[in-house]
Amino acid sequence: MDQVPINPPSLLATISTQWDAEIVPQLTDYVRIPAKSPHFDPQWEANGHIERVIRLAEAWVKKQSVRGLELEIVRLPGRTPLLYFNVPAQGKDNHRTVLLYGHLDKQPEMSGWRQGYGPWEPLFENGKLYGRGSADDGYAVFAALSAIGALQAQGIAHSRCVGMIETCEESGSYDLPAYLDALAPRMGQVDFVVGLDSGCGDYERMWDTTSLRGLAGGKLTVEVLTEGVHSGDASGVVPSSFRIARALLDRVEDSATGRVLTSEFHATIPAERVEQTKRAAEILGDIVITKYPFAGSTQPMVANLGEALLNRTWRPALSITGAEGLPPNDNAGNVLRPKTSLKLSLRLPPTVDAAQAARTLKRVLETDPPHGATVHFEVEEGATGWNAPPAASWLTRAVNDASVQFYGKPAGAMGEGGTIPFMAMLGRHFPAAQFLITGVLGPHSNAHGPNEFLHVPYAKKLTACVASVIAAHGESE
Repeated sequence: MDQVPINPPSLLATISTQWDAEIVPQLTDYVRIPAKSPHFDPQWEANGHIERVIRLAEAWVKKQSVRGLELEIVRLPGRTPLLYFNVPAQGKDNHRTVLLYGHLDKQPEMSGWRQGYGPWEPLFENGKLYGRGSADDGYAVFAALSAIGALQAQGIAHSRCVGMIETCEESGSYDLPAYLDALAPRMGQVDFVVGLDSGCGDYERMWDTTSLRGLAGGKLTVEVLTEGVHSGDASGVVPSSFRIARALLDRVEDSATGRVLTSEFHATIPAERVEQTKRAAEILGDIVITKYPFAGSTQPMVANLGEALLNRTWRPALSITGAEGLPPNDNAGNVLRPKTSLKLSLRLPPTVDAAQAARTLKRVLETDPPHGATVHFEVEEGATGWNAPPAASWLTRAVNDASVQFYGKPAGAMGEGGTIPFMAMLGRHFPAAQFLITGVLGPHSNAHGPNEFLHVPYAKKLTACVASVIAAHGESE
């Protein structure tokens, strides 16, 4: 069967109409459901919010006029549910399979939402849908089926498409490997993976995520006393637990520059990624830095835009994300505290093994503590990053062509600074597959933070781009 050429304006019009009539209303209802990931809602099963969002998605998918569509909520004992769909190839007999990925669980509320906005109070304003999960990542299942349906409406051939929409991604996707194993016989040989849970550098083109940083995290505790004592009596004799913690952190990070010192946490940056990052910096310009809400006269760590992007995508960085043992200022007496605990989050280059990095971090912090203090580092989380395999020529061409067709500008490519554990899992499970990792998390969309929003005009065009690339996959050899 000869391939019918895509009519880009018609394809985008079909998708835009569906977004306005169906998808935005569905996502509005989705935002209202506080379906926090199991890590943030240990009673998720009893509370039923995850069940509500997966049922919401299921009900919508069932209504789609996609030929051959099969849908199932897959439930493995003791695990969060997963929405699985299968769409047979149309006009093709190439025995190839596209896997589309997304998730429905959400981050917690976070404080700081502007007045009139809220995590569970959807608000559509100036083309943006505000609310928790709208962009991360509730839109994915709707965009995936909309893309396939729009292709079929035009009579465009495509390979078999399967979808995995999980519900514990924000907790590290710990249930995903079990589902990958359980569904492997049904999925068959997946040779192209489309992940819709990433970011975009701006809202003017399609973006391809080429790498993701890893993460090693845990809690550092320094204990010097069995109970607090008067600071006037003890200071100068008893070492401060905070000072010792500060000295231990200096082993890992240069406090003057923020550079991570331990060599095991660094990796050689591939020349291709350096070149992609340089081009991304040229495209984005000052938005690389100005997208952050700096307070007062705060300056970025580096002024060079390319180096700033490499810092957030290919270099390690340490953050202190929590603390215990420090009373609030209004309740802080003149007491030399017995201990200090700090929660550490160490972002790792994509190619550094997270488990090994966590062991190294523990060794560096616990060895020979100052003043013989009791020091313990408890490893709490770890996820190895991901570096995309070399892109096939058909994929590079298809992504750029789609961006030009629907955005009017060439595509961009760059790494992301966050950690998405499922990518390393999918990479291991489908080692021969090509990957297109993209998403709607652009400037100020603020996933995980207050005022998260979905840029709907961008999402419509991205849906059309995904449809175009799926069609190109069906034509590739």
